[in-house]
Amino acid sequence: MGVRLAAHHEVILDSINEGVFTVDLAGQVTSFNRAAEKITGIRRGDALGHPCHEVFRASICESACVLKQTLRTGEPTVEATIFIVDAGGEQIPIKISAAVLRDRHGQAIGGVETFQDLRQIEALRKQLRQSLTIEDIVGRSPAIQDLCELLPQIADSDSSVLIEGASGTGKELVARAVHNHSPRRRRRFVALNCAALPDTLLESELFGYKKGAFTDAKRDKPGRFAAAEGGTLFLDEIGDVSPAMQVRLLRVLQERTYEPLGSVTPVRANVRVIAATNKSLTQLVREGRFREDLYYRLHVIHLQLPGLRDRREDIPILLEHVITRFNRLQGKDIAGVSPEVLALLMEHDYPGNVRELQNIVEHAFVLCHRGPIERKHLPVYLRGQLPRVPGEESGATNLASVARAVIAGTLRQHGGSRTLAARALGINPSTLYRKIKAHKIEAPETDGRGRRRRATAKR
Repeated sequence: MGVRLAAHHEVILDSINEGVFTVDLAGQVTSFNRAAEKITGIRRGDALGHPCHEVFRASICESACVLKQTLRTGEPTVEATIFIVDAGGEQIPIKISAAVLRDRHGQAIGGVETFQDLRQIEALRKQLRQSLTIEDIVGRSPAIQDLCELLPQIADSDSSVLIEGASGTGKELVARAVHNHSPRRRRRFVALNCAALPDTLLESELFGYKKGAFTDAKRDKPGRFAAAEGGTLFLDEIGDVSPAMQVRLLRVLQERTYEPLGSVTPVRANVRVIAATNKSLTQLVREGRFREDLYYRLHVIHLQLPGLRDRREDIPILLEHVITRFNRLQGKDIAGVSPEVLALLMEHDYPGNVRELQNIVEHAFVLCHRGPIERKHLPVYLRGQLPRVPGEESGATNLASVARAVIAGTLRQHGGSRTLAARALGINPSTLYRKIKAHKIEAPETDGRGRRRRATAKR
């Protein structure tokens, strides 16, 4: 009966997601559940009968062992955070609770400790705390590689930056990366969407106001320039700012001073301005809708972000990046995407750019619980059938579609130069030529040097 009861208790302990172990009064491990094995990497047989400090090698074992303290005082310990070292030598953050084990007569016979693996939680906290870096700009296309090479140099300067690109291309991501690699990184990065506010509110948001400046101004309120003092102010959708507000922004950029509403005393502004727009400011200047002098103040450094359709070779690596992030955030283990889904995503035009790709993956995560993402997990508008090549199996067709899209996109990126495209793809130019022929890819009419290709006779 005693053996059966012990086995029953073991089954119960093994069904618990938290690590659980018990010790006798001498500190020897007397039970060790399956979750404890998984977290520590130590097998039950190697733990039983050994002093717990030899098993866990925790940060407090020698100086302030929680179990020893609990056994000595009789008081439980609740949710203390410590580090242990697992079987592979990795330091693991855990949250522990400990209590005294007593027999039916109330006599202490040992102690029990439960512990929770905090690695995933710590990873999420780190993700929230961690500043964005250039490594967060994901891609291997020439446009992204060139951008990543330029960003450290741009970050080191203090000049204004204008970022142009369609919605969803990651303009704020780039702005944050510039800030976080700059000497201003220890001060704030403040963002404001200029299109979201009417002029009167935008003025007070940017420059703040003094008490009594208007009816509801009961106290002084600092603006975004004051909040970003010593740091970076990111002005998104700068192309939607009115002519009157453009004049005020021009003065700040020229004189490095501004006046809060209701004040006549200029305030110095030590702020780097990074502006972004999904419009062509050059065109707006031509149309007289944007001041030319402000344009040149903002246009000291200019970055043009490509749409996702213009860097299709980045789609697989972006998918991997986004799926990894959602796996971590949602505690799932989705194994990438099926070849059919990859082909569909490679051929999509992405009017919403990278943001749309992220939304597609998030939608798929709601419907997909395990294995790879399949076509049925995609939003309805993406579930169309792929063109089928007669005589080819579905998987082969999908992989061919992926290869065709990557090669065609790379050729476009390099203006038709097969040499540069082959180098970007990591293959020999003759191999690229064969793949162009095999996949019936229409190469650009120019060869990358502005010259038209001569027609070649069919063999």
